[in-house]
Amino acid sequence: MKKWIYITAIFFWATSSVFAQLKTYTFEEAEELSKKNPKPLVIFVHTSWCNYCKMMENSTFKDPEIIRLLNANFYFVPLDAETKSTIRFNNHTFTFKPNSQNTGIHELATALATIDSNVVYPTITILQADYSIVFQKHSFITSKQLILILEKAR
Repeated sequence: MKKWIYITAIFFWATSSVFAQLKTYTFEEAEELSKKNPKPLVIFVHTSWCNYCKMMENSTFKDPEIIRLLNANFYFVPLDAETKSTIRFNNHTFTFKPNSQNTGIHELATALATIDSNVVYPTITILQADYSIVFQKHSFITSKQLILILEKAR
């Protein structure tokens, strides 16, 4: 009987860690939670048409160690750079700015993903609890690279 209990316990422990979900937040949720429990924000600025963004979503952000680090130490906020939703964050209101008939960029994406006057997707931006930018990087980031970045940023 004890053997059965041990096997069952190991099974549930193993499956819970394998199927751990990455907790995502909106800017509004992260800001509200930061008032009670300050943590840095990790923002993933992406678009629906970006192949490198999809690769990160399907590999980097599925890595169990990335999920563990993000869930424990950060508020993870994915931001579609072409969302048309108004976002209220850090006492500012950010909106979508069209630049032609069917395209444009959200003001918050511009603020968080601009490096050397360019916006490139994907971009990872880390904000300290006071919402100051402490890290930005354009391009695909592997799990190993992101683990090193997150360990330094926490």
